[in-house]
Amino acid sequence: MKHLFFWQLIGFVFTVFMGVVLHFFYEWSNEAIWAAPISSVNESTWEHMKLLFFPMFGFAIFQSLFFKKYKSFWNVKLKGILIGLLLIPLIYYFYNGAIGKSPDWVNIAIFVLSVAVSYVYEYKLFKANMKINKPSKEAIILLITIAFLFVLFTFVPIEIGIFKDPTSNTFGIK
Repeated sequence: MKHLFFWQLIGFVFTVFMGVVLHFFYEWSNEAIWAAPISSVNESTWEHMKLLFFPMFGFAIFQSLFFKKYKSFWNVKLKGILIGLLLIPLIYYFYNGAIGKSPDWVNIAIFVLSVAVSYVYEYKLFKANMKINKPSKEAIILLITIAFLFVLFTFVPIEIGIFKDPTSNTFGIK
């Protein structure tokens, strides 16, 4: 169990660090089109959800090389990522609806909390499902579909609130 805790802790640190890097990466790349699919292109909630998804998915791909005995690995990873993706907008919109516009430190805290809950949830699922032999092909397909949707809606966002940049009132790439 110690190795599992270690992996989840490393995943948490990696995801938070890479999420911060990806928040600024598009700007740092002089708004290069190749950076847009995985980094935040504006301040919308959708773009901030990418900051959790891509580092967690990337870490999961790496981690899967060492987790062969967990037959339900990708099912657990899918559930953990989905929890984080749901928490970001739920907490953000609840906070802003109840309190008003959130300062940057609150937005950062929402991101870090969402990542932490995701990895703790995965840890608990791994501990509970160690002997379950559920196939994970559907989970992998769903994660790839989510990745595709993040890329698609970066370039062709739907004009609804979750895709709207609150600082510029625009959608997608400026």
